[in-house]
Amino acid sequence: MNQNLLSKFGTDLNVAVIGASGGLGRAFVDHFAVQPNVAEIHAFSRTNVRFVKENIKHHEINIQIEQSIQEALNGLGKELLFDIVVVATGLLHDENVSPEKSIRDLSIDTFHEVFMVNTYGPALIAKHFLPRLRRDRKSVFACLSARVGSISDNRLGGWYAYRASKAALNMLLKNAAIETAWRYKKACIIGLHPGTVNTSLSKPFQRQVKEGKLFTPEYSSACLLKVIDDVMPDQSGKVFAWDGKEVPA
Repeated sequence: MNQNLLSKFGTDLNVAVIGASGGLGRAFVDHFAVQPNVAEIHAFSRTNVRFVKENIKHHEINIQIEQSIQEALNGLGKELLFDIVVVATGLLHDENVSPEKSIRDLSIDTFHEVFMVNTYGPALIAKHFLPRLRRDRKSVFACLSARVGSISDNRLGGWYAYRASKAALNMLLKNAAIETAWRYKKACIIGLHPGTVNTSLSKPFQRQVKEGKLFTPEYSSACLLKVIDDVMPDQSGKVFAWDGKEVPA
């Protein structure tokens, strides 16, 4: 694990990872745990996860239920402020959902389930966690987005619900960045494209990935932490890929 990924932040950082039970979420937690300037990591997930390091505190949360988000935050005390918040949740497929190949495959139920995880949940997290960002120094609120959420970069079509949910997420982040900038001058609110990561989300589609472009969660999250370290407040509201390049809207 790289122990110098947050060199441009201060000391005694408090960080939060929402979706800590997933492949990327767990990798983010593990990286944060070995950074010398991170004091506490608050790991949130719907299922219970055991972490060995003492500076990791786990909290149960259901991002689809606003009361659950409120209760999780209230349990931390009103004084706790965050330097970094990472929302590492996402849904592309499950036993009920498959990415659409054609407009004939569209389903209200699919749209609802995908938007609930990829858009509505992160929006509610932003509602309650953004007021908990520090104001006296740089802070970052970052959500996992996806390049396929880019409207101008869409050349293949398909995947209607997933593409639309990520495009909507990107707009929500832009809105939040504009609003938050008035009170949190040093805050950065960004989307993150992790690349194609070897997790359950990408498993059915990995045969199409070019050689060398299927990343481990550890590698992708380390790259994204460098993006978080480098981003500045005047870049708030944008989406960045794992390699630091801006993803077009």
